[in-house]
Amino acid sequence: MRDLILVAAGGALGATARHLAARAAILLTPATFPWGTFVINITGCLAMGVVAGLANAGSISPSARLFVATGLLGGYTTFSAFGLEAQGLLSDGRVGAVLAYVLGQVLLAMVGVILGLAIARRIG
Repeated sequence: MRDLILVAAGGALGATARHLAARAAILLTPATFPWGTFVINITGCLAMGVVAGLANAGSISPSARLFVATGLLGGYTTFSAFGLEAQGLLSDGRVGAVLAYVLGQVLLAMVGVILGLAIARRIG
């Protein structure tokens, strides 16, 4: 139960941070590019790298990693988990797997959105 509370609390904070960052991007950048999502994904990956590195070195507790990596960064962006997993495949020398993972996720995500929009048009 404690782990669920850590994840939920971190997720709430991460989702709030994402909302605030996206709003700031709307106010501060031109609407010609999705800067909010871009910055959120990159900063989330940077933070995930820091957290993973600290966790691997034993500098943060498993509870802190759960709160920050799974909760906070999971609420902020799941792209950070995607980046960490892709890096893990690359570190293992699994170049084919990392290419399939990265290209597959991006392309299938776009297909999913297109299909979802088509389904919504049919329903609504």
